[in-house]
Amino acid sequence: MSEGSPHDLLTGGSADLQSLRAVLGDCHRCPLGDTRTTVVFGVGDPGARLMFIGEAPGRNEDLQGEPFVGAAGKLLDELLASIGLDRSEVYIANVLKCRPPGNRDPLPDEIDTCTPFLNEQVRLIAPDVIATLGNFATRHVLRTERPISALRGRLFHVDGRRIVPIFHPAAALYDQNKRAVLADDFRRLRAVLDAAADDPEDVATGQPSLF
Repeated sequence: MSEGSPHDLLTGGSADLQSLRAVLGDCHRCPLGDTRTTVVFGVGDPGARLMFIGEAPGRNEDLQGEPFVGAAGKLLDELLASIGLDRSEVYIANVLKCRPPGNRDPLPDEIDTCTPFLNEQVRLIAPDVIATLGNFATRHVLRTERPISALRGRLFHVDGRRIVPIFHPAAALYDQNKRAVLADDFRRLRAVLDAAADDPEDVATGQPSLF
């Protein structure tokens, strides 16, 4: 299949994640295709109520083709279990589908290339709640330059979806003090998910709100 827009697959209104993954293919739409090992598309329940968005694959993810594996992934699994969820019940993706060399920050053209695929994932999964993990994903989704430390602990509404910024699990691997903060973030995330189930129509547009 030739490389093209993710919207190329929308024939007959039958798009799904599998066909979107086929369109992504062995992607070389930007230079990251020449340096990464594996495309890391995403993993989880295609009908998940909760979707996590991280920055980009790291070394372990690049080798295994799955987001959030290794130590950060293990901690994410523990945090999910603490609020009564399993990895199989959520969907996990990244802004970028390929690892930047040396885990550097994504470049603007890389983001522009990958964003349509992430947008299409969100559209197809249609989660009630999106949790953005860490600075980069949060700034990208909320279209802001404010740091995660100023945004966590709040609920935002963007394009009719509930957005919950939380610290990246990897942050707690380097700073043990952030473990308690992360646990607090996940408790708030559970509260937002429960509130969304109780009142699915109560979604403001474009305005942030406090928990």
